[in-house]
Amino acid sequence: MAKLDEPLHKVLGDKTAKVLAKGLDLHSVGDLLHHYPRRYAHRGELTPLNELADGEHVTVMAEVVKVQGRSLTRSPGYVLEITVTDGTGELKLSFFGRRGSYKPERELSPGTRGLFAGKISTYRPRSGRDQRQLSHPQYKVIAARAGEQAAQEWADEIIPIYPSTKGLDIETIGMSIGMVLDNLDLGSDPMPELTLKRHHYVGLKAAYEGIHRPKDWKELGRAKNRLKWDEAFVLQIALAQRRMAASALPAKARPAIEGGLLDAFDARLPFELTEGQQEVGREIAEDLSLEHPMHRLLQGDVGSGKTVVALRAMLQAVDGGGQAALLAPTEVLAQQHYRSISAMLGDLGQAGQIGGAETATRVALLTGSMGAKARKATLLDIASGAAGIVVGTHALLEEHVQFADLGLVVVDEQHRFGVEQRDALREKVAGGRPHVLVMTATPIPRTVAMTVFGDLETSVLGQLPAGRAQIQTHVVPPEKPAFLARTWERIREEASGGRQVYIVCPRIGEKEGDEGDARPVPPPDEDSAEGTERRSPLGIMEILPRLEELLSGVRIGVLHGKLHPDEKDAVMRRFNAGELDVLLATTVIEVGVDVPNATLMIIMDADRFGVSQLHQLRGRVGRGTLPGLCLLVTDAEAGGKARERLDAVASTTDGFRLSRLDLEQRREGDVLGAAQAGRASSLRLLTLQKDEDVILKARDEATLLVEADPDLAEHPALAAELAALLDEDRTDYLEKA
Repeated sequence: MAKLDEPLHKVLGDKTAKVLAKGLDLHSVGDLLHHYPRRYAHRGELTPLNELADGEHVTVMAEVVKVQGRSLTRSPGYVLEITVTDGTGELKLSFFGRRGSYKPERELSPGTRGLFAGKISTYRPRSGRDQRQLSHPQYKVIAARAGEQAAQEWADEIIPIYPSTKGLDIETIGMSIGMVLDNLDLGSDPMPELTLKRHHYVGLKAAYEGIHRPKDWKELGRAKNRLKWDEAFVLQIALAQRRMAASALPAKARPAIEGGLLDAFDARLPFELTEGQQEVGREIAEDLSLEHPMHRLLQGDVGSGKTVVALRAMLQAVDGGGQAALLAPTEVLAQQHYRSISAMLGDLGQAGQIGGAETATRVALLTGSMGAKARKATLLDIASGAAGIVVGTHALLEEHVQFADLGLVVVDEQHRFGVEQRDALREKVAGGRPHVLVMTATPIPRTVAMTVFGDLETSVLGQLPAGRAQIQTHVVPPEKPAFLARTWERIREEASGGRQVYIVCPRIGEKEGDEGDARPVPPPDEDSAEGTERRSPLGIMEILPRLEELLSGVRIGVLHGKLHPDEKDAVMRRFNAGELDVLLATTVIEVGVDVPNATLMIIMDADRFGVSQLHQLRGRVGRGTLPGLCLLVTDAEAGGKARERLDAVASTTDGFRLSRLDLEQRREGDVLGAAQAGRASSLRLLTLQKDEDVILKARDEATLLVEADPDLAEHPALAAELAALLDEDRTDYLEKA
């Protein structure tokens, strides 16, 4: 009998096992059983021959009336042509191969009745009349006595279609799984018996049978329900154990201090916090008061006021005797945060300076491009604790950067940092962990997954501050060239009205192959023509001469990641000051750039960007009282997935809705690992879009079980399942994440 951890060669033999290992990376019985069908087919209703349509998948019952073979004229080989009829019409069946080698030639003689299934195609023989045919159809000979009942049973049979690869056909996979199922010994069911009874789930062996060899659609549904539960429950056990371990980790409590910096800051705010900002602020303040580390996601649409909320949290940490670090993905964003935080604090951020408030702290900026003298002074301020708030890029992660007492880490646009990078900053706390707040406007699919699975506490800012303008978004498609002409006119109109414009391209384009700041573009649509070549994405240096010609007299500045930091800063200062009308840029302006006078965002080759990038770029306009407009210029044809993605972005400014769209297209990645795309996922059947209710039920059950039996001592089979899921990489990831 075959157990789940049994090597395949012991069950299937060396030859088949090698093929499965090489083609699909399947090595054990468990690997093979978890290689689920990607879809199911059934041969369908019997179709009269006179109702057949080209391209239709059909099943027909007919009688063979003619069999003939002929050699192919243009290539070596032989085609067997069989004509069948059901009394309403005729159909030709074609089988290609070698003369005399055909099973159909032996089994389908004139007078034989059979069922034939396949896809209808039409060809025109020399006679000049269109002929419908099935090429290499599936077939089953029907005995004279069997008649309609046997025909219907065969037509209704459910056929699993497995993911396969070159040199490995679906039949080999199906036969291998059948052999394993016939010799399967599962031992104890890993799921607690009471759990199975409470939710009416079938046993594990029945589930494997039902998903690979379903007798009917109801059995298939029951099997899927059980196996989805297994994925959700084992994953939730891992996360429940992690939450229990995290609650035991030490962190220094940073409770609010009456009369401190935070109170002084709130008293000076020139505006009233929204209800959402106040509520989220209370949630974060409560977390900071606890003696175990906060791990919270702050999600808010672009312009919803996340920075103010984060600054208030940082001031509470400083009031509590600690330091706060804000980690930004780019120098442009780090400098923007430094300037805006310094401006908001005023003399409250000028400790040790003339005019600084008595209770002031100091705000420091650390980036990779700083000169040696300024860098040394900043490192000293961080190490001594003189700088209560430190804003920086990846430079903060370097080993020689030491904090006096790091109490809070704020990660802006957390999807731009890996787990290893975020963990490097947390490790700078001696004898404990800092509190962590991660911020984003559009969570990546994996982050959405973590919020649903319950591994991230979530705060949402769904309300825009008073006076903030709305943003309209429109697609500029290839089938409407007048829209593009109007786009260039609109740029001139905005500039002549004293307003400013962003134009964003996917790459720099200084030379062939230079991708500049662009991240990998989305793949071509799955439904696009196979082999169709895409042109290279537009570069800003390629479009600049055309813009100068179209927009003569309009002041255009250029910004991209390869400019020297001083040049980048100079360009941004000129744009901020209104000395430039148009900023032609790559995605370096994706986050943090705040120019209230900018009203128009044009994204060239918009289909080359992901949903999150598009939403972030759009958020650079409408940041003041003037309404914003975003135009998504694309060559993507209507009906494809790229256009669907752009149309969805144009339809809403809700970051979580867009994240769900991203999730549908990319899947959630590995919830227990670093992968951010679905290919490496530990989930095979479970999806967030359809199974959120299962995930939430599994979370409740798993939490109760882990509270009662933290090490799963009373559930050895479940512990074994968990150990199989948590390989070394995933265990390491969980410890760091």
